[in-house]
Amino acid sequence: MKIGIDLGSRKVKFAVVENGSLIRLEACDTLGFYKQFGRLVDEELTFDLAATGMFAESELADPSIVVTGYGRNTLNYKGARVISEIRAHVAGAKFQTGLKDFTLLDLGGQDTKVAMVSNGRLADFMMNDKCAASSGRYLETMATILEVTLDELSSHWEDPVPLDSTCGIFGESELIGQILRGYPIGRLCAGVNQTLVKRVLPMLKRFPSPNLVLTGGVALDKALVKLLELGSCQPVIVPEQPQHNGAIGCAVIEFIRD
Repeated sequence: MKIGIDLGSRKVKFAVVENGSLIRLEACDTLGFYKQFGRLVDEELTFDLAATGMFAESELADPSIVVTGYGRNTLNYKGARVISEIRAHVAGAKFQTGLKDFTLLDLGGQDTKVAMVSNGRLADFMMNDKCAASSGRYLETMATILEVTLDELSSHWEDPVPLDSTCGIFGESELIGQILRGYPIGRLCAGVNQTLVKRVLPMLKRFPSPNLVLTGGVALDKALVKLLELGSCQPVIVPEQPQHNGAIGCAVIEFIRD
């Protein structure tokens, strides 16, 4: 039994794999998971996976556990193997899409990752984890200012209001200014989505590929996907489980050649 764990900034994701086949997926809020199931032992963090109720006793009897994500270096769990986020997400994308040549764009809660995969191998990558302005946190913040849900935000892409700030903090002030100018909510939502696309396009241009794969929770934003297709002039491939891609990659890493 293989268990993949992605300790994300917003969600902890789990993937259970047996004999190379995905059995099921689980997820919970990161903060609640740490508070309820985490504890410090000799100043190192451990998790009581059995207490979560998400795993059968047989799954935890002799599991092979692979971990990635923001909290991967603090996990102290017997038998756990730690891998980088890039390796996990590339493996997950290869498993979910079956592609060997693609550019991977992972838009997480607090960072952005771009990787080029050539002939099934990681050729190059870059990350932006210094600013949350090109991540899911930015969308959450702007949705709060607009007083809309993320579902509502993700439904608007046409005729976007220009938002030019490259900083999430200054972007809030800019958005408020556009609200005061009386723009309709749909155009404001579209502007927020377009702004995020404009921030990631320069990263994508460094790694051109005929296939663009989008993962992470932001991949559920349908308007952003549409704007990304328009901006990159190519179709965007969204795997069936974009949010769990890192956890899936951890669980299948032994079956996927880098």
